Amino acid sequence: MKKTLLALAVLTAAGSANAGINLYDANGVKVDLSGAVEVQLYDGYEKNADSTIRLDDGDLALNATVAVSENLNVVSGTAFKYESKEVKNYELWAGFSGDFGTLTFGRQLLVSDDSGIGKDYEMGLEQISFVQTEGDRVAKYVYDNGAFYTAISHNMDTDHSTTITDGRVGFRTGGLDVRVYGYDGKRISAEGISLGHENNKPVVIPGKAGDDIRGYNLEAEYAMGAVNLAASFGQMKYKASDTKKVQKDLDLYEVNGSYTLEKTTFALGYVHANGHHADKGKVQHDNVYANVTQQLHSNVKVYAEVGYSDNDKVFDDVEEFGYVAGLEVKF
Repeated sequence: MKKTLLALAVLTAAGSANAGINLYDANGVKVDLSGAVEVQLYDGYEKNADSTIRLDDGDLALNATVAVSENLNVVSGTAFKYESKEVKNYELWAGFSGDFGTLTFGRQLLVSDDSGIGKDYEMGLEQISFVQTEGDRVAKYVYDNGAFYTAISHNMDTDHSTTITDGRVGFRTGGLDVRVYGYDGKRISAEGISLGHENNKPVVIPGKAGDDIRGYNLEAEYAMGAVNLAASFGQMKYKASDTKKVQKDLDLYEVNGSYTLEKTTFALGYVHANGHHADKGKVQHDNVYANVTQQLHSNVKVYAEVGYSDNDKVFDDVEEFGYVAGLEVKF
């Protein structure tokens, strides 16, 4: 029982956890260290851009679980990103776990960070994007009993800053996994209150108030031996927080599949978007990607991917073809 709770706490509470190296496990205290490094040869869809070496991932996470009773654990975690030369602490949280699930507070990933069925590495465009999926003032609850799972998180407001509420509900049976994500964000990417208050409401520089973003994504995956099939449908609406004018209104569809032969996985995906952009009118976008992944070790993989993008006014200054090859190491 206690081992199950410890695993649940580490895997569900920390979005960055890779269940890596156990540093300490005694007297009801368990401490794990995990990390990831990913380097790519990258040539994306940007027009007239040369291929380059891209540092795509650099993570280091430390997670601790303390068993305070047979049915209650205290959990905590901290994680750092360092794709650039600057080190950023993007997780710093603590909470409780037990048969009731896992409840955490602090700087952490939101539930919506797990959304999406994409099997692409970089060449999937205009897939479901909730724009901001992390926060400094997050309360997050996750429950999973194997067949049914649910979660909710909320990034709390402070002086009319960004606030986000999102959640997930899903179930598993046999090889089928179906879930739906919901997202409601206000003042996303706001640049703060600039001109004080008027009538107890913040006054901001026009165009600096950020966006109100609301949407959902319905996802289904089916695993059948070496074959994995997935499909999703989502809707997103972006409004200017100050004027309430709709910036984008999109319907997003994706289907993909993969086949694994021993340690090699082949994947193919198709993405379609249609909707309305305020400055471009009605838009459509189609994207196809294909990749192959070789698992050299349980912690090491290499991959190569190509993509094709056919868009109608969705993106400016893009090429139709792109590719990436990468090496990822986790511990």
